[in-house]
Amino acid sequence: MKIGIIVAMDSEYERLSELIGKSGRIGRNTVILSKSGIGKVNSAVGTYQMIQEHHPDCIISTGVAGGLGEGVDVMDVVAGTQMVYHDTWCGEGNTYGQVQGLPLFFEAHPSLVARVEALRDTPGAPWIHCGLICSGDRFISDPAEEEAILWHFPEAIAVDMESCSIAQVCYLNQVPFISLRVISDSLKGDRGEAYADFWATVGTTSFSVVRQFLESLPAKL
Repeated sequence: MKIGIIVAMDSEYERLSELIGKSGRIGRNTVILSKSGIGKVNSAVGTYQMIQEHHPDCIISTGVAGGLGEGVDVMDVVAGTQMVYHDTWCGEGNTYGQVQGLPLFFEAHPSLVARVEALRDTPGAPWIHCGLICSGDRFISDPAEEEAILWHFPEAIAVDMESCSIAQVCYLNQVPFISLRVISDSLKGDRGEAYADFWATVGTTSFSVVRQFLESLPAKL
């Protein structure tokens, strides 16, 4: 099958292209790596372009995210089994986080989730968490903002700026999807400092989970 992989930033694109290339065969499948730009609009446009130009059988959002849940540490990997907006409210009578007329939570494809879960037993793999990723158009660095997100979504394990918008476009176009992110900074420390240190010191260990995941995928979901 054909797999579209979308990252937001130059640094993510460079790191992933070192591991998987920009396009080609990995395992039983063809992969195409693209960079959308940061935020919900850029990632939505990039996802739609990916679907229109390449007609992928599934799409993977990858790159980095901030850790929210207890036990989610820098260099861990999170797989979004569900995605939700933390900055969306359509007024009285609507559920916080939900775009009116659409699901509150966008679900990852169960076969893709199962493949990620299987990687937990891989020797030497980073710690892998599966759960809810919250997305919004803000880099979250204020503890009060973190607390507000967790008040609305106490089960959240990570926050980013693209996973949910990519999931929404995939949902509307009936393309299987999952988000697979490396934690670059966490709730436990200074986010800004941790984020800078992450890019200064990060190796390929955590990002290599993406390649392992791709190598594990069947030729058809």
